[in-house]
Amino acid sequence: MNLAEIPHHTNVFPLSLTEDPDGLLVAAALSGDASAFVELSRRHSRKLLLKIYRMTNNWQDAEDIVQEALMKAFTHLYTFESRASFSTWLTRIAINLTLMLLRKKRRSRTLCDDTFVLVESIDDVFEPRDHRENPEQTCARRQVEDKLERAMQRMRPKYREVIELREGADLQMSEIAESLSISVAAVKSRLLRARKELRRHVQLLSPT
Repeated sequence: MNLAEIPHHTNVFPLSLTEDPDGLLVAAALSGDASAFVELSRRHSRKLLLKIYRMTNNWQDAEDIVQEALMKAFTHLYTFESRASFSTWLTRIAINLTLMLLRKKRRSRTLCDDTFVLVESIDDVFEPRDHRENPEQTCARRQVEDKLERAMQRMRPKYREVIELREGADLQMSEIAESLSISVAAVKSRLLRARKELRRHVQLLSPT
């Protein structure tokens, strides 16, 4: 479904009734005015696309995610709570979709420097390598990747998320704070705890 194809209706709330254009448009969209949501999409899609591109490094993936996020927002607008801005809410939807994509695409990227000391031979596996690696090297690398992935899955969601945003999506602390609606100090604290938890899970997966 293309947003441009959403039928237009007469706006219920004139812009002059509120100082918050997004709030007005959300209210209008909830009342049945799909054109109000088209306007919301126009306002925020470009900035959102650039943010998601930074996470995926792929324009096609970023465009697909933004389109899917807009459609999810449109169909679930009734769940939106005005305690957060519409922009933050929409960004959160898009980031969740991006993280799901990145999990599927995760290959041999190191999640954090601390991980280097956790698994036997991990330095050899994650160093810039000759693409002509032999079968034994390929097997060792895949074993480490699998161990890291299983350790990530054992983490509490809020810690796995901040690791993925920082190390997997390469977002700045301020961007993570905005995405999670928390302070930069809280992001730093959560990231520190997340790395400790990741270390613990990898150690539990390692043979004694």
